[in-house]
Amino acid sequence: MDLDGVRPAAVEFAGRTDSAIARDLLRHAGVPDVRINKRAAEVAAAVGSAYEQLCPPDLSAFVAPGVPEVLAALAAQPEAYRLALVTGNFEPVARRKLASAGIGHYFAGGQGGFGSDAEDRGKLPAVARTRAGGWPRERTVVIGDTPRDIACARADRVRVVAVATGPYSAEALADADAVVDGARAVPPVLADFATWA
Repeated sequence: MDLDGVRPAAVEFAGRTDSAIARDLLRHAGVPDVRINKRAAEVAAAVGSAYEQLCPPDLSAFVAPGVPEVLAALAAQPEAYRLALVTGNFEPVARRKLASAGIGHYFAGGQGGFGSDAEDRGKLPAVARTRAGGWPRERTVVIGDTPRDIACARADRVRVVAVATGPYSAEALADADAVVDGARAVPPVLADFATWA
């Protein structure tokens, strides 16, 4: 299979699952869906292996300001919060990325929802809630920085906080339950949400 002629610019990446991105890249290369479906597990394994080799050992410079402190504060309150990844990345990619960023230890193995679990991002919050022992929908909040993060939360009927530190403006994220300008503004919103439950 030759992907040399595929222009990544023709495929949208932000907020999508790795499996959906891989499907689009392969379709652009002329690979039929039936073949993509048959070899999806092989593609996921190859992506994970390649990322393990290519990922820089230190991604801490890419962590948004305040994120480590906020994660530490939330993790220190296990009776109130349970942290889980809900990401479009394949699980090995997500875990390697966060380990290199120095924040992977906040997200326990066996928890979360990943692009390796479903191609449809909207299914991932429910996967994460199930893995968390049936975590209640009314206590679940998705935190993200794209309109697709908002859509994924809405698909599972859970609340969502949008952080306008990525490529999207606060206006583009206005459909969230709350929009904040940085990670440090998230805990007060979560505390306010807790009074709704």
